[in-house]
Amino acid sequence: MTVEFRKGSDSRPRLVARIVAEGALPADIDGTAREAAAVSRFTGKAGQVFEYFTGGEGGLVRHALAGSGEPGASGRLAALERAGGALTAKYITSGETALGIDFAGSGLTADEAVAVLTGARLRGWRHDVYRTKLADDHKPSLAAIAAIDAPDGTEAAWEIESAVAEGVEFTRELVTEPANVIYPESFVERCRARLEGTGVEIVVLGKAEMTALGMGALLGVSQGSVREPRILAMRWKGKAGTRPTAFVGKGVTFDTGGISIKPAAGMEDMKWDMGGAAAVAGTMLALAKRKAQADVIGVCGLVENMPDGGAQRPGDVVTSMSGQTIEVINTDAEGRLVLCDALTWVQKEYAPATIVDLATLTGAIIISLGHEHAGMFSNDDLLASQLDAAGKASGDKLWRFPIGPAYDKLIDSPIADMKNVGPRYGGSITAAQFLQRYIDKGVAWAHLDIAGTVWIDKPGATHAKGATGFGVRLLDRYVRDVLEA
Repeated sequence: MTVEFRKGSDSRPRLVARIVAEGALPADIDGTAREAAAVSRFTGKAGQVFEYFTGGEGGLVRHALAGSGEPGASGRLAALERAGGALTAKYITSGETALGIDFAGSGLTADEAVAVLTGARLRGWRHDVYRTKLADDHKPSLAAIAAIDAPDGTEAAWEIESAVAEGVEFTRELVTEPANVIYPESFVERCRARLEGTGVEIVVLGKAEMTALGMGALLGVSQGSVREPRILAMRWKGKAGTRPTAFVGKGVTFDTGGISIKPAAGMEDMKWDMGGAAAVAGTMLALAKRKAQADVIGVCGLVENMPDGGAQRPGDVVTSMSGQTIEVINTDAEGRLVLCDALTWVQKEYAPATIVDLATLTGAIIISLGHEHAGMFSNDDLLASQLDAAGKASGDKLWRFPIGPAYDKLIDSPIADMKNVGPRYGGSITAAQFLQRYIDKGVAWAHLDIAGTVWIDKPGATHAKGATGFGVRLLDRYVRDVLEA
């Protein structure tokens, strides 16, 4: 969905909306519309939309009022995003091709206007590539948003936010595509195509290179699939002279569970088990598009976990790139096996000062947090607080969990250095403890378990049912607030 900026004197779309604070209907709407708003119980609460029509010499005009909540309330930007998203949700299949948002007299700042536009654009993303029989009234018609008389500075600020929105949309695209379309090789090529010309440096490791490096943990996961694994590294070097920051994503493009096979019901959802890698890819696109002043490396460990005759078995012992050995108790606890080698490789290759990994790692995190927060685990209090603040500011919310020696001993193995699962309780924590064993001394690290937030079965304020793009706005906000500060 495109966004363009117009003056009030320019031609307007037939559909024009205004943003209304709670209890503050515009003074210039006529009595009939005002009475209709009251009857409809429209008060300007965040997310409410009220529609009315007027006629004139130019024909029928369609008006909409979008509620943004109380002006002084906390979470103001989120409420404004919700207002923009509500407009798109209402009109995306309305037959209208353009929506004007008139900011004249709104009293909004540039940042607040950008929040409205962000919500409107993100809520408009859909993936209808494979739908050939949509009824006309279900086909998206809304393609453009005209920002009319936007506050000074809005257009410049939108250039930055639109890059982030593009990154979110790319992540949603990767997560939504089926596993016969997005697998390790095609994931790499999709990213290569989208990042072409941005200045991002790309390095790809294939099976032979990973074998030579001793990535036995990652390779063990992939050995049951005809799809060969990949390591994809994307570096945006927007600032010199500092140690880089690494974002590392789990990219299991489809997860059957391997020999420890999952139940059939719902297994189709496992196409989004690469949501962490998708978030990293979308973040790198966003950073490059907005020319971030930071040195960031995005690494994706890409495999498919399948149960053929060559698949690894429960009880197998594999040797990771770090030299540590792992007893594989459950082949469905594969994400940590992929990440541990990716974490070791990025530290040896790039020596980052900070690492944030993102992974749809455990079902246990969904039991703990539902779909409202991702779980955060960290060895560094400052990094944890910075990510928590970035989550609150971006809307990609986090909740910190504990890690420590008492949990660490739960993954000790009687025959190897560790096993890949602990007991049933504390499952998300023991998964984090496993990953921590691969973090070098002195490296600030955070693990984000995003299993409950990358895909949601109901619409949200800025996303439809399905892929959310979780993680992109979080990591971008962290880069802005910490690396670019």
